[in-house]
Amino acid sequence: MKTVTVNPKTITSKWFIIDAKDVVLGRLASTAASLLMGKTKIAWAPNQDLGDHVIIINAEHIAMTGKKRDEIKYFNHSTHPGGHRTLSVTQAQAIRPGYPLRHAIKGMLPHTILGEHMGKKLFIYDGEKHPHAAQKPEVLSIKKP
Repeated sequence: MKTVTVNPKTITSKWFIIDAKDVVLGRLASTAASLLMGKTKIAWAPNQDLGDHVIIINAEHIAMTGKKRDEIKYFNHSTHPGGHRTLSVTQAQAIRPGYPLRHAIKGMLPHTILGEHMGKKLFIYDGEKHPHAAQKPEVLSIKKP
């Protein structure tokens, strides 16, 4: 009996839309990462990009438990002397509201070229509006605290 392998050309990818308003960051990030990797599908292969497209709206209203808004720090360095910058979640959201969400999801994807391809199927928007109505995304609800 031969092993059947999945062909990415035969798999159809769906579009999902997730409302991030009052949803905990980690729960939303793990759900979105599993959709992007294709782990929710029956025919899943770790070496192929079989995932779906994910649209996240209302990214500025993400919920965090405890004191994480002030305790989590994002570190960036320009490789020049004294070129380091540390931002809290509140400061990062003031600059780019979807940054903490994108950072969390990117950390859950594979850190390879395949993970970069999966990450390109993630679309994060600050408000209710998005330009992907023609794709007819399915609404995916996530349990709120």
